[in-house]
Amino acid sequence: MEALVAIGIAALTAGGVFLLLRGRTFPVLLGLTLLSYAVNFFIFAMGRLTLAAPPRIVEGVFEYADPLPQALVLTAIVISFGMTAFLAALAVWSRLASGTDHVDGAPTDEDSG
Repeated sequence: MEALVAIGIAALTAGGVFLLLRGRTFPVLLGLTLLSYAVNFFIFAMGRLTLAAPPRIVEGVFEYADPLPQALVLTAIVISFGMTAFLAALAVWSRLASGTDHVDGAPTDEDSG
C-alpha cells in the first residue's frame, strides 16, 4: 500500500514538473495544479492511512485517524482552487495583452502562421 501511494505521489510530481517546464501558459497552469495535487496527497498520506478509524475519542476504540492532515488538505484545496482561477485569468489577460501565450512573451513560429 505504501509503495502504491509513493508511486502515485511520484507520478503526480513528475508530471507537474514536466508540465511546469513547458513554454506555454496552459501547460504551466496544469503543472502547478498537478503539483498541488501531489502535495495534498503527500500531506494526506503523512497522517497515516487508516480504515474505519474514528477521528475523535470514542470509548473502546484504541486507534484513531488524525484529523489535522484532513483539515490541512481541505484548506489547501480551497486555496489552490482560488490560485488556479487567478492564474487562469492572468494567463488569459497576458495572452490578450501580448498576443502570444508563450511564458516569456516571445513569438514563436506557430504564432506567425
